[in-house]
Amino acid sequence: MEIATRVWNHKWKIDPIVRSLIDTDFYKLLMCQSVFHNRPDVQVTFSLINRSNHVPLAKLIDEGELREQLDHIRSLSLTRGESTWLRGNTFYGKRQMFRPDFMEWFENLRLPPYFLERVGDQYELTFEGSWPEVMLWEIPALAVLMELRSRAVLDDMKKFELQVLYARATAKLWEKIERLRDQPGLKIADFGTRRRHSFLWQDWCVQAMSEGLGDRFTGTSNCLIAKNRDLEAIGTNAHELPMVYAALAEDDAALARAPYDVLADWHDEHEGNLRIILPDTYGTEGFLERAPDWLAGWTGIRIDSGDPERGAETAIAWWKTRGEDPTQKLVIFSDGLDEDKILELSRKFAGRVRVSFGWGTLLTNDFRGLTPDDRLAPFSLVCKAVSANGRPTVKLSDNPNKAMGPESEIARYKRVFEVGEQERRAVVV
Repeated sequence: MEIATRVWNHKWKIDPIVRSLIDTDFYKLLMCQSVFHNRPDVQVTFSLINRSNHVPLAKLIDEGELREQLDHIRSLSLTRGESTWLRGNTFYGKRQMFRPDFMEWFENLRLPPYFLERVGDQYELTFEGSWPEVMLWEIPALAVLMELRSRAVLDDMKKFELQVLYARATAKLWEKIERLRDQPGLKIADFGTRRRHSFLWQDWCVQAMSEGLGDRFTGTSNCLIAKNRDLEAIGTNAHELPMVYAALAEDDAALARAPYDVLADWHDEHEGNLRIILPDTYGTEGFLERAPDWLAGWTGIRIDSGDPERGAETAIAWWKTRGEDPTQKLVIFSDGLDEDKILELSRKFAGRVRVSFGWGTLLTNDFRGLTPDDRLAPFSLVCKAVSANGRPTVKLSDNPNKAMGPESEIARYKRVFEVGEQERRAVVV
């Protein structure tokens, strides 16, 4: 059945928004195993943060429907087929990536309770409990809110309006793919789970990328789609790890070490293309200046905020000072990408480093210009760890518009990590 008809009938029970515990990003499971082994008893709070206040989620989304979707997620557990895939598949060239003790825990997991309250035109949605359990709420919670917002807009449309909408969106997607497939050496993956238009649309986008780009499409971050479509599951680690480790630091000296303690634990667990540095949590330049030499031997770096060209140039210069050959290193760009920026960065850094792209929201949720008043345009919604063992978490980023945490703690972190003036850049998604 084609997608517009499925959307028209989206209240069918075969189409819950989140239909599996592995309808999540691969890096979440990798990080969860690391936390399970290294910091299982840490108590955390995750909270929804809508950076786009002009989108009144509580006016658009019915609270009862939101609770119904969240309750459904709490009923999910791994199926036998999903467990077999995780236990027996090869990820990043390694069999049994997920160890038996972690898998036994995961097979018995049900996600912990949520706390939902309407405040004005927004929802406050929080999750509290042990870190390995609570962290797995982030991606499905975002997916539910993003799709319920999409459904609220689509509910006003009739069947042929939907047919036209999805025809136009498909043509827009295919035009992007046609532009990208002429770029030599392109390597690109789908990173669009967390802020997708819908599960069905993400799956449709992945199919289009696979058909249109062939082996230049390296896979998807979504584990369920990777399993169902026999694709590579793609992902490494995220800001959550250093944010929580830093919050647990007892003093400024321990705080300064925290981002490297995270990667030391990761180094013990993973190798090869999973050894990717995410340096921008507390400022890329300072992180690299103070980094231990063993980190220079890692496979590459992911650039997720700030000016992407500057970030890549900083990484190249750092590798050179540490005696590494940048042409053998991998730079993964993943912040606010669309086809124009992907092509620009591909051409600029071709031959200087190995380049790859994690294409997110503007792959799986680009309905800009396709509805009146742009009511389906993507917006910036995140779900972050806001405290660990009762202490606030902080993220500085290379873009101060992405910073989060109490102002006093932000000031302290800037002092400890020697972060000076930063360029403010618009946060699109």
